[in-house]
Amino acid sequence: MLRSPFIILLLLLNQQANGFVPAPRRKNIPSLLSESKSILDNILDKAASNNESTDKLLMDPLADMTTNADDAPSSWSYAEFAQTYPNVNNIGIATIKTASADLLAQVAIAHTPVSDIDWERAFLFCAFGAVYLGAFQYWYQVNIFKKVFDVDKFTSQSWGDKLKDTEGLKSLFAQTALDLTVLTFIYLPTFYVFKAGVFSGSADPSVWLSSGLDSYTTNFSKDEFDLVRVWAPADLICFSVPLYLRLPVRHVVSFVWTAYLSFSRGGH
Repeated sequence: MLRSPFIILLLLLNQQANGFVPAPRRKNIPSLLSESKSILDNILDKAASNNESTDKLLMDPLADMTTNADDAPSSWSYAEFAQTYPNVNNIGIATIKTASADLLAQVAIAHTPVSDIDWERAFLFCAFGAVYLGAFQYWYQVNIFKKVFDVDKFTSQSWGDKLKDTEGLKSLFAQTALDLTVLTFIYLPTFYVFKAGVFSGSADPSVWLSSGLDSYTTNFSKDEFDLVRVWAPADLICFSVPLYLRLPVRHVVSFVWTAYLSFSRGGH
């Protein structure tokens, strides 16, 4: 008599539970039924003896491999990083930007061989970028401007609504005028003092200050003309975007400006 597929399946399960055993001889129907009942009882007894963790795996073999969706790390977003760590973000951008702009000016514009790069000059722009453009610029353009001007309302509007916001536009022009003043009387002198500190060969800060201010006054007319024609339109855009993007957008324009400044004023 041939065994039914159900009986064969039970026999295989029993072999898995107890280890391999030789295939049993053919038996009559009562004997097969008795054997089937014995196999079922054996399987049920083993299942009942399993602990809770094993029961869970029997019900869901992937249970210990799945991760709660809430615990899974979300994909990285630059916008979220910029909002969460705005100061760190801007110092990093400013440092890399100014150093890169100087190297671009030396290699691509001035055609300086890589082996002859002026690393003191590169350090000047790197330090200036971190201290002034990264830390100080963030402090006054975000923290101070936010206290003096109602920037949140204007920058959060659509471009169409911004053009209709008379008070917001007045504030925009006021911010631009204030920034041009800071660029003229703080940014440029600070740059020349930094430059003197790197190239003067003196450890005396008074020498840096004196030499830097001399260079500032000597180059004032040309520097101021270039500064206004670049930064007046750039500021109108920078001060219109949301606060957390204000300096990153500004850094895009600043990269080109810094390359020009490095080429025209960065040498010894």
